[in-house]
Amino acid sequence: MRNVLLIASLALVAATGLAGCGSSAQPSTASSGSTGAAAPTTPCKADDFKVAGDFGAAPKVEIPACKPTGELVIKDLVQGTGAEVKAGTTATVNYQLTTFSDKKVLDTSFGKKPFDVENVGQAPVIDGWNEGLVGLKENGRRLLVVPPAKGYGQGGQGIKANETLVFVIDGVKVTPAA
Repeated sequence: MRNVLLIASLALVAATGLAGCGSSAQPSTASSGSTGAAAPTTPCKADDFKVAGDFGAAPKVEIPACKPTGELVIKDLVQGTGAEVKAGTTATVNYQLTTFSDKKVLDTSFGKKPFDVENVGQAPVIDGWNEGLVGLKENGRRLLVVPPAKGYGQGGQGIKANETLVFVIDGVKVTPAA
């Protein structure tokens, strides 16, 4: 069975009770788009997503009025200056998850304990993270736009079916494989 654990689903469920409880999600500063209009047909590009905020601080994400692609989108927002995440390393990160369809912040580790992703590439997290964390450097900030096939697919852990996930991830520390 394909591993579809959301990044801190077990740890944050226990710690914060967010476990997909949509009622505790807070809206992002995302634009709401027009209501009643036809769905956008132009595919999103990395530069269409606007992210404000400095490394280490909770970001403000603006979700664009475009159609999400079926590809994993990776964009470094702040170039890191430290060690680089490679397959097999442990990446200690802060992250924020905003859902594309309703533009709500669903989960975050900012202001809490950073999350350890052990054995990147084979970690028990969504495929979008196993692929998208590689190359992130310490002190760097990265945007990941994760299509459903590399996220939750048919849904789960409080994520709607076929949801595109928008993550902003700060590389706090990289620990080499043992």
